Amino acid sequence: MTSTFKFHDPMSILPEDGLVGTLVGRVWVPGAGAGPAIVALRPEGVFDLTRAFPTMSTLLDVDQPARAARAASGQRLCGVDELLANSLPGTRDVRRPWLLAPCDLQAVKASGVTFASSLIERVIEEQARGDASLANELRTQVVSLIGGDLSEIKPGSPEAMELKALLQKKGLWSQYLEVGIGPDVEVFTKTQAMASVGCGDDIGIRSDSSWNNPEPEVVLAVNSRGGIVGATLGNDVNLRDIEGRSALLLGKSKDNNASCAIGPFIRLFDEGYTLDDVRQETVHLHVIGQDNFELRGINLMSRISRDPTDIVAQTVAMHQYPDGFVLFLGTLFAPIEDRDRPGGGFTHKLGDMVTIRSPRLGALINRVTHCETAPPWRFGLRALIGNLAGRGLLQDAVI
Repeated sequence: MTSTFKFHDPMSILPEDGLVGTLVGRVWVPGAGAGPAIVALRPEGVFDLTRAFPTMSTLLDVDQPARAARAASGQRLCGVDELLANSLPGTRDVRRPWLLAPCDLQAVKASGVTFASSLIERVIEEQARGDASLANELRTQVVSLIGGDLSEIKPGSPEAMELKALLQKKGLWSQYLEVGIGPDVEVFTKTQAMASVGCGDDIGIRSDSSWNNPEPEVVLAVNSRGGIVGATLGNDVNLRDIEGRSALLLGKSKDNNASCAIGPFIRLFDEGYTLDDVRQETVHLHVIGQDNFELRGINLMSRISRDPTDIVAQTVAMHQYPDGFVLFLGTLFAPIEDRDRPGGGFTHKLGDMVTIRSPRLGALINRVTHCETAPPWRFGLRALIGNLAGRGLLQDAVI
């Protein structure tokens, strides 16, 4: 644990309204019969719902997940404060429960360039071919041609198509502009099911990346029928140098060990929290390094260019997700602050503490390390099924 991190209050992981909402998650329960548990966070404590819902996918697929989570009794595991205190980076006591990523069987999908006003940085990445030192000059050139704010342009609209034609004439058309203002949204697989890390875990960047950044995002929880049933937070770590060299390197840039963080838990939609609240979420980013460098950013969901329902509809239009999926909605934020030298821009350093927070979804906190040295992902779907079976949780149950 770094000296800059010790001032975190574990209870700050909760939303500003505390435990008023329907908060569900996954925790690792140690000891005899150790394994993952589906839990509800309540004023009375953390309650294990795994007997009723062996997987998060099961819970999210019932007709009214929030009502089902509130109705399930479950066994009390610990106090909420105890769980959160054991889910901060560098504090884990393996004899006590800690938070995991709140998804399990679900596919992990992500949508890109959904904020038209952030397009400029994507175009710069492409034009710079991953070289951060070229970014400032290119930024000036690009802004002079397309302006600094595209937020009023509706993707796929006649106005967007006119802009596309103009940019093509100027030789500035980009694959990022295609998905940013064109009719089709970019949706890709961020990582494999069960591979995401949770609040308190180390998050990974590749050791061969010299230009990278966090991406603070709202993540939707979607059931097998395409219904949006809740939301959480995520860090869609971006390796700008690798993706900037070629969009065909997206997999190498995005899907690496420990490179996807989701959490701290899912807030299910109920009478007090709905998709309209998601549309108005304000997501704050705070990075503080061991060199005392601080970076702050903000992601305003009100400025998203595509409605979340449209992104989900395009995701399910040509594929099925029988276990449901979680969906990163994209980010408005792209850091340009210089960290080490003028014109060098921002990039992570080992030990950076990254906090992604919103008023209604709480805080996701992770510490940066290299993908190669982060704990390897070992607990996949076979391990999950074997663990649940060994604990007698699959008898008469649908996972």
